[in-house]
Amino acid sequence: MIEITFNSLDKIGRAAQEFFQKIENKKLIAFYGEMGAGKTTFIKQLCKILKVTDTVASPTFSIINEYLTEDNDKVYHFDFYRIKEIEEVYNLGYEDYFYSENYCFLEWPELVEELLPDHILRVNIKVLEDESRSITFKI
Repeated sequence: MIEITFNSLDKIGRAAQEFFQKIENKKLIAFYGEMGAGKTTFIKQLCKILKVTDTVASPTFSIINEYLTEDNDKVYHFDFYRIKEIEEVYNLGYEDYFYSENYCFLEWPELVEELLPDHILRVNIKVLEDESRSITFKI
């Protein structure tokens, strides 16, 4: 198990850089964690490193946001928090995104667990007692 910790927002950039160094070019990434753990904040930092030119925000109501990088690569950001029925995800054409070879960052993946491919990288973000964050994953 790989663990990265950071204790303040000014250290999140270093944590995101370290994360990219350790994930071995995985591009389909599911982020697990309680409300307020920092999933969206961490994804924003990852998008900054990828040089996303769009404003990165949680796609809570749209379910998916598509961003472009400086090199015109696409990055997909999902938030499944408001999914009521799995058919909603089928209607999105989720397979086109999950198998696109573009970065796909998923928040609240536990709500669509049955659709997640075996090759997905599962990342847990946890708030520690001192309010720092622990990011854990297994390659």
